[in-house]
Amino acid sequence: MFDYQQEPVRTIMMIDSKSFYASVESVERGLNPLKSILVVVSQAPNTGGGGLVLAASPMAKKLYGISNVSRYYELPDDPRLLKVPPRMNLYIKKNLEINAIFQKYAAREDIHVYSIDESMLDLTQSWRLYGRSPQETARKIQQEIRAKVGVYTTVGIGDNPLLAKLAMDIEAKHSHSLMATWHYQTVPDTIWQIQNLTDVWGIGERTAIRLGKLGITNMYQLAHTDPYALQANMGVIGAQLFATAWGIDRSIIAQKYHPISKSYGNSQVLPRNYNQAADIEVVLREIAEQVGARIRKRHLQTGLVTIALGQAQKSTKTGRSFSSHQAKITPTNLNAELTQVVLGLFRAHWNGAPLRNLSVSYGALRADRSQQLNFFETTQTQVQRRRRDFVVDQLRQRYGFKTIVKASSLMQGGTAIQRAGLVGGHNGGNSYE
Repeated sequence: MFDYQQEPVRTIMMIDSKSFYASVESVERGLNPLKSILVVVSQAPNTGGGGLVLAASPMAKKLYGISNVSRYYELPDDPRLLKVPPRMNLYIKKNLEINAIFQKYAAREDIHVYSIDESMLDLTQSWRLYGRSPQETARKIQQEIRAKVGVYTTVGIGDNPLLAKLAMDIEAKHSHSLMATWHYQTVPDTIWQIQNLTDVWGIGERTAIRLGKLGITNMYQLAHTDPYALQANMGVIGAQLFATAWGIDRSIIAQKYHPISKSYGNSQVLPRNYNQAADIEVVLREIAEQVGARIRKRHLQTGLVTIALGQAQKSTKTGRSFSSHQAKITPTNLNAELTQVVLGLFRAHWNGAPLRNLSVSYGALRADRSQQLNFFETTQTQVQRRRRDFVVDQLRQRYGFKTIVKASSLMQGGTAIQRAGLVGGHNGGNSYE
């Protein structure tokens, strides 16, 4: 279906820091990341009081079958198992150290930081400076990270980003060398041998179910289905999945994608099921104002407000666990106006079901160059309200969020104060306990 001779051939490396959080914590304690028995457990408010395992060392996984979705109460009562709180600021620092090493081997524009523990490097133009083969260069990168940061890394090497990612996920993580190389020519022996569709980057459970309804349960079947029928059933995603099954990815890391339409938003997993409107509205108001501060900082206004309500359980009528609602508004970035719209959407669409997830986002952004006035308040009142929002922003940026908070955040449903010291929803941490 595809002529590989016509496809771009590059040298791409996908590099993953193995069990990153757990590895960093092990190194900080003078332990070998591959031999330590350690888990990082979040005690943040969104864990329901039981704690959630954020990372487990390879040995902890091997001995106890611990995964990153395990709960604290599910952990074995074994004195050998170290249970430590997260330190997100430390992990960010170590991530920056690792990416500084990457910049010795590849130009900044040829590096894509995929997540806090994964980065993608295009070494097409540079690998020959450091080794006789891409594999030798990859080994030098692994050794330098191990020597300077202390963690082990897994490397997938491929002719394009897709093949590099799959090589890392499917083979390298289980290889003694923690390295694997996939080429176009090896697709029949690699991608087509994958039996579980959800093992493939970009294929989630819902997509796998849709493919299953078409009689496609593995990658070989996906590669040998009728691409036109696949696209007719699934649209452009169908065409993309067919290309994935053949190992096709024409993206160039240096050619960064810049979305035409941008938005800013925050989401939150609630510490418990919220079934009282007053409690839910407190959190929605907090999130609305937090996102409002983000767009004010960037001198923007929003013309589109969107909220998403995640139910504690799937609806028996719709089969869905979340709903999304939006409203177009006169562009603004003022808290009073934004919260009024957010709460209005909630009151119009909430069906009374207990909620566990909430999110607010602002789109249709434009430069903050003017303020739309209304006839129901004096000009002075409206201008003062705008100034107040910016003064509060400045105080929080300088002295911290808790410097000035609304009384409603002290109510039972409020979460903003409790979350103020978190990084990425978890404890920032300055030292281990």
